[in-house]
Amino acid sequence: MSKPVLWLRCEKKEFERRSALTPTTAKKLIGAGFDIYVERDEQRIFDDAEFEAVGCKLVENNSWPSAPKDIPIIGLKELPESTDPLPHTHIQFAHCYKKQGGWSSVLARFHHGGGTLYDLEFLEDENRRRVAAFGFHAGFAGAAAGALALAAQQDGKKLGLLEPYENEEAMITHVKSTLGGSGKNVKALVIGALGRCGRGAVDLFRKIGLDENNILKWDLDETAKGGPFQEILEVDIFVNCIYLNSQIPSFITRDQILAAGKDRRLSVVVDVSCDTTNPFNPIPIYSINTTFSDPTVAVDVGPENPPLSVVSIDHLPTLLPREASEQFSSDLLPSLLQFPNRKSARVWTDAEKLFKEKLAEAVAAEGL
Repeated sequence: MSKPVLWLRCEKKEFERRSALTPTTAKKLIGAGFDIYVERDEQRIFDDAEFEAVGCKLVENNSWPSAPKDIPIIGLKELPESTDPLPHTHIQFAHCYKKQGGWSSVLARFHHGGGTLYDLEFLEDENRRRVAAFGFHAGFAGAAAGALALAAQQDGKKLGLLEPYENEEAMITHVKSTLGGSGKNVKALVIGALGRCGRGAVDLFRKIGLDENNILKWDLDETAKGGPFQEILEVDIFVNCIYLNSQIPSFITRDQILAAGKDRRLSVVVDVSCDTTNPFNPIPIYSINTTFSDPTVAVDVGPENPPLSVVSIDHLPTLLPREASEQFSSDLLPSLLQFPNRKSARVWTDAEKLFKEKLAEAVAAEGL
């Protein structure tokens, strides 16, 4: 019987420094009998030499399209836009199952190539809980970005380039310093506070010094009445951490913002969930994803009203790339060890079934 193989591709998304596999998890997979190919990648937080030292086989950057078709390709973020057919099996976040912009054309590439997608967002355990997620670090980093955006706004500036931090301590120290030593006078509201992402946001706010009673923690009970919510306008930073899977009333609207006028305290919205192109986006006050080089987008708040900006970066955990990668890859490892039995292992059979359902929808939408 041939050895199981995984091919770790490089990430092409700008500023993305995380990795689906780390030297730690690659070593464990090799110990379990896998061959691991790793594309050379200067952008990745882990040096090529770290992978080589644990027994991985290094290959050229972005060479996966020429890899043997029976080798599964694992990565994190979506592939660059293209119409090239995809004949391989891909394990990645594809961001196309919730009818995001361009969803059907992404899946059409698998149809034309005969490949398979196992979307990391939809690998679930027997309790329908994701086996691995970046949620905690997404919320943690998102709250940090929101605090930095608030500080910049208070100085009459726009937040500039965000660069990944070496570790959590460095991030906390920098955010506190930028806020003048502490976030003590800042007030924040986190929706989805009981989930992984929300817990990360709350943790960051605590660690930069917000008073506990200035961290409003909302979840299903608090939002059951349905938005829009006036309370959002009464904090400095609003962080959205929900997992959206159906239409819900908007949390905040532009009409609401205009009606508040100069009485609005809200200065920064951090949409960690980043359902920007989702037709059910509950924060319909902006329409683009922002980037690490340009982290905020201004909201049209009407003349002479205080500014309001949105952070909508869709790969926030890369601000803490090493810690986020280690946590995610460690959580994913048990499922990867089952991958050679993907035709019978439930986490993979469920994911393939979902792929086939979404593929059929895309084929119909594209008229293929």
